[in-house]
Parts: sequence; C-alpha cells; structure tokens
Amino acid sequence: MISNQILQNTIDGLKGISRVELSVMDLDGKEVASTMDMNSCSKAAVEFATSPADSQEIQGYQYFKIYDEQQLEYILIAAGTGEDVYMVGKMVAFQIQNLLVAYKERFDKDNFIKNLLLDNLLLVDIYSRSKKLHIQTDVSRVVMIVESSNGKDNNALELARSHCGTNTNDFVTAVDENNVIVVKELSESDTAREMEKAARGLENFLNKEGIKDVRIAYGTVIHEIKEVSRSYKEAKMALDVGKIFFDERSIIAYSELGIGRLIYQLPIPLCKLFIREIFDGKSPDEFDEETLTTINKFFENSLNVSETSRQLFIHRNTLVYRLDKLQKSTGLDLRVFEDAITFKIALMVVKYMKYMETFEY
Repeated sequence: MISNQILQNTIDGLKGISRVELSVMDLDGKEVASTMDMNSCSKAAVEFATSPADSQEIQGYQYFKIYDEQQLEYILIAAGTGEDVYMVGKMVAFQIQNLLVAYKERFDKDNFIKNLLLDNLLLVDIYSRSKKLHIQTDVSRVVMIVESSNGKDNNALELARSHCGTNTNDFVTAVDENNVIVVKELSESDTAREMEKAARGLENFLNKEGIKDVRIAYGTVIHEIKEVSRSYKEAKMALDVGKIFFDERSIIAYSELGIGRLIYQLPIPLCKLFIREIFDGKSPDEFDEETLTTINKFFENSLNVSETSRQLFIHRNTLVYRLDKLQKSTGLDLRVFEDAITFKIALMVVKYMKYMETFEY
C-alpha cells in the first residue's frame, strides 16, 4: 500500500530531526527501510513480532510494533537506550502508522474514482462509497484528460498530483497506459473560465517539468458525482476529435467541438459514399494549394467576398473568378450558404477519414 521509498524518505527525515538511527523491518525480519545497517537485529525482530508486547528493549535497541487496522504490519527499531530514544521511537511508529492509514485511504479513493470513470459502479454503490470515503456528491466537477508525447513517463502522473495537490478535493488518476486523468472540483461561479485557467495552468506546469507536447481535453461540468463518467467520455471524445479538427490547439473543450463530434461518429463507409456522391469520386482536398487557401480564407471570413479578397491581396474579380471556376468543377457555389455548408462538411469528412486511416496500418 505504501512504497518502501516513502518509508525510507520518512525515516531519513525523522533521523535528521532526532539524530536517532532507525530501521523498519517486515514480519520476516527483512529490512524495508533503514538509516543504518541493522540486519543483526533481524532474528530479534521476528521473535518480537510474535510476542504480546507492543514495545520492548532488546540488547540496547528499542523495538516497536506498527499496526494497520489492528493488523501487525512492520517492526520499527530505534538504536539506543534511554527515555529519549524510546520517546522518539514511539513518535516514529505513530507517524508511520498514520502514513499507512493516509495511503490506504488514498488508494481506496483512487480505486473508487477509476471505477466511477469507467462506469463500473451501481448507483447505490456510488453514494454509499462516497459517504464512506468522505467525498461530496453534489459539487460541480469536470474531467480533464492529459496526454503528452511522453505518455505517463517522466512521472507525469505524480507531477499532475503535485500540481493539483493544493486542492485536496481534486483527484488525479490513470485508467490506461497513455493518459493522466484529473477530476477537478469547481467553484459555483464562472466555471468556463475556471476550467480554461486550470487546464492552462496544468499545461504550463508540465511543460516546465519536461513533459512535452501536452494536450488537454475536458468534458462538460457535472453537478452530481454519478455523472463523472459522462464528463470523462466527453473528454475522451474531445481529445480524439481535437487531434483531427483542432490539431493546432493544445487545449480543447467538448463544448467547442461543434459538428466535428458528429462527423467523428460516422462510419467510414458512409463517409466514402458521401464524398463519392457529392464530388463524383474526387476528393475535395485534391485541389491545388491556391484553391485550398482561397476556400479556407473564404470560410474564415464567413463567405464575405470583399474581406476575403482584401486578406488574400487579390482583386475582388479574381476571387469571383476562382469561385466560379470551383463551381464548374464541383457543382457547388461557395457563395450559396447550403453549398458552402456541404463543402465545409466534405473537407472535414475527408480529414476524418485520413486520420482514421492511420489506425489501419
């Protein structure tokens, strides 16, 4: 439940304060963490573990039992005799015992959040376990998924935990090998701005810690703990759809996906049929670079001919000529709203198909 490294760091710090040598052994007499070699005490530790005493002095060493919910877990040995060493040993044993409780609670909460995200819990279990773990059920939350080129390398999970550690009501976990998940509690006011700020702060922190190419996606705000899995599914979709249609953005919200989230759910055969029917077997992204630039700029300016020609540094008549030429080759006039919508959707469908092709190889 608690790592040997954490135990080692704990007794190293306590030794630095008390100047008392310490060793933590398991019930078989093996050193788990130690500030000096006390392997000579191994046999005595095993014998002490079976004795009824909770503390005992043996050959100049102080022995203490450390319990986890009435179950004997470790033997602590403090080097030296006297009341001061005994007092230090009692305090260290108490500290480690509290650590065991804290880490067990964290493990239980982490396990609960994972099952909550994956929708593996019955409704009655969600509320009963929330109560037992002291997790509020009726506060505003949002699920964020963090992905990077490092995956979960470079301690991305622990770094995210340390960044969110100032708010004990946030949960940081992982349900697969690729992403870190943050279940963030929000205040009642201005949640949209708060979500963006939280995502941007986490991205900047991870970048400074050496985690590169960070992408963060988040779902919609939920107000009941039972809806956490929905926000998680939305964040997953936002992450995937963002890579297709918003690849230049490092942070994307589910609410910003627009028509992209509908296209993402279309079967590929239907997409191919749509392109074939509209463009007679051709692909709308096979036009030359000049035509594609004109199309994209025309869409950016909401089909405004004057503004588009100004930004492209071309005469209005030149732009009209290009649009007429495009109409002859495709049968779609981008100056007509319905045709413009069809063409825009077609471009997005082609982009989606090309993205999905990368998973076929």
